[in-house]
Order: sequence, then structure tokens, then C-alpha cells
Amino acid sequence: MANSKLRHLTFKRLVIPFKIGFKHAQAQRHSTESLWVHATSVDGVHGYGEACPRHYVTGETLTGAVEFLRTHAASVQREVHNVDTLRDWLHTHRAEIDRNPAASCALELALLEVFAKAQQQSVEALLNLPALQGTFRYSAVIGDCDAQTFATLLQRYLHLGMYDFKIKLSGDLRRDHDKRSILEAHRHETLRVRADANNLWRNADDAIGYLHKLDYSFWAIEEPVRPGHFAALTRVGSALEIPVILDESVTRIEQLAALRDAPHRWIVNLRLSKMGGLLRSLNFAAQAREYGIPLIVGAHVGESSLLTRTALSVVNAQRASVLAQEGAFGTHLLAHDVCAAPLMFGNDGVLDAPPPAAGWGLAINIDSSQQPDLAY
Repeated sequence: MANSKLRHLTFKRLVIPFKIGFKHAQAQRHSTESLWVHATSVDGVHGYGEACPRHYVTGETLTGAVEFLRTHAASVQREVHNVDTLRDWLHTHRAEIDRNPAASCALELALLEVFAKAQQQSVEALLNLPALQGTFRYSAVIGDCDAQTFATLLQRYLHLGMYDFKIKLSGDLRRDHDKRSILEAHRHETLRVRADANNLWRNADDAIGYLHKLDYSFWAIEEPVRPGHFAALTRVGSALEIPVILDESVTRIEQLAALRDAPHRWIVNLRLSKMGGLLRSLNFAAQAREYGIPLIVGAHVGESSLLTRTALSVVNAQRASVLAQEGAFGTHLLAHDVCAAPLMFGNDGVLDAPPPAAGWGLAINIDSSQQPDLAY
């Protein structure tokens, strides 16, 4: 296997304003909050990685992610020269990566691109994955907002031909009932709606009571109670007779074993940042398939085209297990993207597979003035 010795690793905060603010029960955002990694080999090959540290998902912060990279950059440059040595390094540092998955994700994605481009092949070819092909269909996601904004966004998505929705609940019954009424007004259109509560309720009884009062036929509910409270999560799903989507509650492959006895009750929201990168995500998805647990391949709000592109590798490899896909907002949400031709959904929520190209195949163009204060 060919080697690519690293010359530089640079990390920065990636700041891109949103066109419209996005809110849910745990956070409100008006710009990206992402970690960006730029790797350069001694031969002048460039690779890029991105991740979104979220304290309410994995306990990470951007500051902590940068500290992880600063701590380990020298050993990565010294020890990691190809995919095999990358896997070895990730295995050796797996306990630290469990605590810093987003930092590891951004680093790994940049290194994979360097190694792939050095061999003039795509990352899929480098990892012996199926080549990207066909189309990818995305869900519309609507944050917690007032009724007028909700109605406007819903109509905008419907105009695009999108009928698969994820909506954020607020815990304010009147506010959420307004959303329900707007959705009901479109009952003649075959909407498929799941709800995300972002750990709103303290216990199962509170969640069940609220959702019964709301009285809308969601096909699934995401994270209604505190993360990891599986008995309460099971009660909510059983009472509503719908599956529960696990996001904050499942961030590592070892946690899947607790779900294998009743896979019909669960769906896991897999996001590359929280899993620790592409390699761990692929292993996680394969294990979930073995247990019969379906997936949603999700996205953190504000992801750029780079994370959109990398998530395609997981969906493409595990299409039979993926019930829905989130992200690919590009300049629907961002004031600008990291590349001139953003990867983003169009009509019907569809993104066509990009043509084969070396690395991630994106022409990255980041303004050097964007927060270069975190450089190593």
C-alpha cells in the first residue's frame, strides 16, 4: 500500500452565517459551529475534513475538539501514512475517540482524502466500497419556529416536491398544536412526518401525556426523554405504537447490543460527527444491519457540502437499512458553502450521485479570513 507522509495539519473554526435561524429544544443557531481540518502531504496533496462538536450529543465542545487535535497532531504525522496505519491509530486511541468523536471525524476525513488523492482514486475506491451511483432522497427538516414561519417553510418544501418531514417539537403545547394544525391542513397530501423532541421530557409519563394531547400521527418519535433511559424510551414507543429514533442515546457501536432483542422498536440516527468518522460509521451501520436495526443517516444543522459528501458513502453502502436521510441543505440554509458547486438537494429532495473523482471530489474554496485562529 502506497504511503503519504504528512507535512501539515491545520485546524480552524468554520463560520458560515445561516440565511435563517434554526432552533430546537437544546440549541438555537444562526451560523455554523464546525471544526475544519486541512491536511497536506509532503507531496503537496491536500485533504479536508469537517465535523460538528455538540455538547448536548456527545459532551464535546469546539475547544475540546481542538485540544484533542493539538495533543495528537504530532503522533498522527509521525505514525499515519495510509489507511492501514490510520486504522491502527484509531484503534489504539479508541477510548479517547469515544470522548472526542467529532475531532476524530474531521481528522479522519482529511486523511482519507489525502490517501485517496495520492492514489488518484475516490475514497470509496480506497476503502473498497461501492462506487456512488443513483440518487439520494432527503427529508425536509423544520426547526422549532412560530406558526407563520412553519407554514411558509412547509409550503416551500412542498413546492419542491418534498413530502418526508422531520419537525422539531418545542414542549409548548399551543405552539406545537399550531404546527399540527398546519400539517393537518395538508392531509390530502401524503405527508410522512416524524417528530424530534431533543430530550424534552423528564420521564415517559410526561412524554406520553403530551404526545397524546398533541394527537398527531407521527410515524416515529426521536429522543423524547433523557438520553440513554431505555426503559422510558421503550414505554414511550409502546404507548404510541411507533418506533423511537435514538440519537443522543446511541453514539458507539457497543451500545447496539442492548437493542438487538427488539430491533422493531428502534431506529438509530447515525451522524458521522457523533460516531467518530466514516470508518466507525461504516462499522456501526454494518452491525446495525446484522441486528436488523434500521437507520436514519442524519446531519447536524449547518453541515457543509463536505459532510454531505462523506455521508453518501454510508448511505450508498447500506441502502437497504436506511429509512431516511437528512442534510444536503447547502445554500438553502448557508449564506455560502465551502465549494463553488454545493452538494444540495433539489426537486423532490433528490441529490444525484456526484461523478467519480479523486478524494471527495469537491473543489474546496474557503476564504482564508474565516477564523484561522485555531491553526496547529
